[in-house]
Amino acid sequence: MPVEHKPVFSSHVSSVGYDAAAGELHVAYVNGKTVVYEGVPPGVARSVQTGPSVGSALHAEVKGRYKHRYLEG
Repeated sequence: MPVEHKPVFSSHVSSVGYDAAAGELHVAYVNGKTVVYEGVPPGVARSVQTGPSVGSALHAEVKGRYKHRYLEG
């Protein structure tokens, strides 16, 4: 089942979605790539989705901390 994405205001990220059951944060970048970060707690996902800077939250709280994979398509 596809994860619902919500548009965000960012120069590098177009939308973010979260699958709470799987603990997966889906980040769609403006370059067309979508990255899925695995094992992300709900609070961290919420911080990325609703914080003042999506990019800053991703760098501070997600990148380098959680395993990730690229979605095809």
